[in-house]
Amino acid sequence: MKTEIKINDRFIGDGRPVYIIAEISANHSHDFSKAVRLIQAAKKAGADAVKLQTYKPETMTIDCDNEYFRIKGTIWEGKTLYQLYEDAYMPWKWQPDLKKIAIELGIDFFSSPFDTTAVDFLEEIGVRCYKVASFEILDIPLLQKIAKTGKPIIMSTGMASLGEIDEAVDTIRSNGNNQLALLKCTSAYPAPPDEANLKTIKHLADAFGVPVGLSDHSMGSAVAVAAVALGARIIEKHFTLSRNDPGPDSSFSMEPYEFKQMVEDIRTVEKALGKVTYEITEKQKESRCFRRSLFIVNDIKAGESFTRENIRSIRPGYGLHTRYIKEILGRKAKIHITKGTPLSWDLFR
Repeated sequence: MKTEIKINDRFIGDGRPVYIIAEISANHSHDFSKAVRLIQAAKKAGADAVKLQTYKPETMTIDCDNEYFRIKGTIWEGKTLYQLYEDAYMPWKWQPDLKKIAIELGIDFFSSPFDTTAVDFLEEIGVRCYKVASFEILDIPLLQKIAKTGKPIIMSTGMASLGEIDEAVDTIRSNGNNQLALLKCTSAYPAPPDEANLKTIKHLADAFGVPVGLSDHSMGSAVAVAAVALGARIIEKHFTLSRNDPGPDSSFSMEPYEFKQMVEDIRTVEKALGKVTYEITEKQKESRCFRRSLFIVNDIKAGESFTRENIRSIRPGYGLHTRYIKEILGRKAKIHITKGTPLSWDLFR
């Protein structure tokens, strides 16, 4: 089992920077120039990768209008599956050019294939990584096909039971591929935060010995940033130029300024996580003088006793440690001591 994977020249795993993916999905609106602008905006917002989806309506389902194929209970209520995928799919002929544009911009490019013909196509154009969507985790022949490419695989686990995840992971490994990462995912659009169950991230990592991240469909960035604090090494968010744009996924996608802020917050959290340490940092050393210590708070004459009225534990920290107060009370001053003098061993008998 590998605890990290490598995509192009980027290692992903514990101790590595979080890998942040902008999911283009259906937000291209069947406009090639808009797809290009999405990639450009994702790069500018700080994404490490852009991800597409590679399918055709006829490879996903059939054009049928009976009750089994009509969508209920989601934001796509009333459409048939075929209609949804017809609205959402990205023309395959764009994808080689989009890959070239992404490479020129210096951002990783890969896709989610939804059937074996899509894998063949993506192999032809030379993608270096594959994403498995949550809904495809049960497609064992597809997983076998992807695994045999030998490319790194990032697999979402939305809706899957632990047993189903185990079968999918075993399928990939038994086909000779150990370059695997898993994403915790709530397959609702948008996903309510109280269904995120981010504590599962650590369990997935422990159970399968792989880098684990989050494919996040919630609104805003709070859930994604919290996931990083809990060990997520990959964050994937849907990305749009504007939520006001028409399209199946726009309403729950992140706009560029939001994505940029999320990236900045994630990078801040990475720094803040640090390591287990009780060492005093340089900045903290500058503040140590403001801790409490023992000070003379009223003038004391030579030979006068130290009492709770003339010595106290106060800020700043230039006097003796507060632990010594009982030992000092009742002892006598060697010399006249003025108010505001830090207490030291040479001031009393």
